[in-house]
Amino acid sequence: MGLALDESKEDDEVFNEQGIKYVMSKSLFEKVKPVEIDYVQSAHGAGFKLSSNLDGGEGCGSSCSTC
Repeated sequence: MGLALDESKEDDEVFNEQGIKYVMSKSLFEKVKPVEIDYVQSAHGAGFKLSSNLDGGEGCGSSCSTC
């Protein structure tokens, strides 16, 4: 799961969090919800961290995140 700029489509789930609009396909949203999106800063830089209940298989276990 990653981030990209996109316009919403008919089969998308659209939600707002702290004034930011997020768009995700409804089929993916149903698999991963709840989704937490945080902006994090560290010594290595800054970026978005995604956490969900998506079963990532070998690499992620019961949650996934990315920056």
